[in-house]
Amino acid sequence: MSINFGDHLDEPLNKSVFVLYHAILKKPIPFCIDLIPAYSTLTLIYDAVAIRKQHSSAFEWIKGQVENVMKTCDWKANIPSRKLQIPVCYELEFAPDSKSLATQKKISIEKLVEIHSQRSYRIFMIGFLPGFAYMGTVDKRIATPRLAKPRMNVAQGSVGIAGEQTGIYPMDSPGGWNIIGKTPVKIFDPHPSKNKSQVLLRPGDEVKFLSISKKQYNEFDPFTYNLIGS
Repeated sequence: MSINFGDHLDEPLNKSVFVLYHAILKKPIPFCIDLIPAYSTLTLIYDAVAIRKQHSSAFEWIKGQVENVMKTCDWKANIPSRKLQIPVCYELEFAPDSKSLATQKKISIEKLVEIHSQRSYRIFMIGFLPGFAYMGTVDKRIATPRLAKPRMNVAQGSVGIAGEQTGIYPMDSPGGWNIIGKTPVKIFDPHPSKNKSQVLLRPGDEVKFLSISKKQYNEFDPFTYNLIGS
C-alpha cells in the first residue's frame, strides 16, 4: 500500500511523508513488515496472509489502521533532523562535468561552485544505492538534466547534479549525474565501527557543502572533522 501526498518535489509534501513515517514507527501497525518513505509517498509492506486469518480484506484493514494514525497525527510536528556540513573538493580533477556545465549555463566554474555550495539541501529520500541521498533543491541557475549517456563508473564520493537535485555517490558505480566535485567523507560503510551506522545520511537531514582545496582533501581526517554544522 502506498499513501501519496502529491506528485512533485516539494519540502512540505516530503515533511508530511516523514511525519506519518515517524508516527507509525512510534506506534507500529500490527502485521506491517516495512515502511518505505520517498519524495511524496509512504509505502507499507504488510503480511496479507496473516491479516486475512483475522479479517476478510487485508487491504481494507491496513487502510483503516493507516487512516486512524493519520487522524491523530500532529502534522506540524518537527521530525528528527541534523544540519550537516560535507566538505567537497571542486577541483577539475574531481569534476569532469564542471567545465561543460559552466559553459552551458554561461557562468564561470568559480560561480558554479559558489552557487552549489551557498545553500543547504534537504535530503528527501535514500535510494538507488545504499546511502545515496537525493537532495534538493538545486538553484535553477545550475540545475541540469542527467547525462545523455551515463558513465560506466563514477568514483565513490563524487558529488553530482541531476535536474533540481544533488547527490553523493556512496560507492563506485555506473551513473548519469553531472559530476562537479568529490568529498573525502565516507557516505556508506559496509563494516562500520561499534555504534556507527552503515549509512551516514538520513532523510530529513539538511546538508551544506563546504568547498575545500585538494590539499585539504588529501589531508582530510574523518576522526577530527566535525560533520555537524553550526
